Amino acid sequence: MQAELPDSIAIIGVNELGKAGSNDVFTDGRDLPWLQDTEEDAVWSQWGVEYRDVVLVDPEGSIVGVFNLTNQDLGQNNQFNALKDALLSIDSAE
Repeated sequence: MQAELPDSIAIIGVNELGKAGSNDVFTDGRDLPWLQDTEEDAVWSQWGVEYRDVVLVDPEGSIVGVFNLTNQDLGQNNQFNALKDALLSIDSAE
């Protein structure tokens, strides 16, 4: 499955602090922008991120939802569509 999303929606990965050694594995063969969390930014702790969370952020940078990929398997059409719909709802709210 692949979703067609508007150009106004950006998807990036943020790797957990202390897991920098795994960045090459995550990005190998992929074109997803990938950032490494730092002690200074502490994005994971500021946002309360859990492993495999997709954090939905509006254009102002406010968290508007969280979609955990462990609990919500994107291999299931209904879960895939739920995430796609959540992304599109943020885009349409602009």
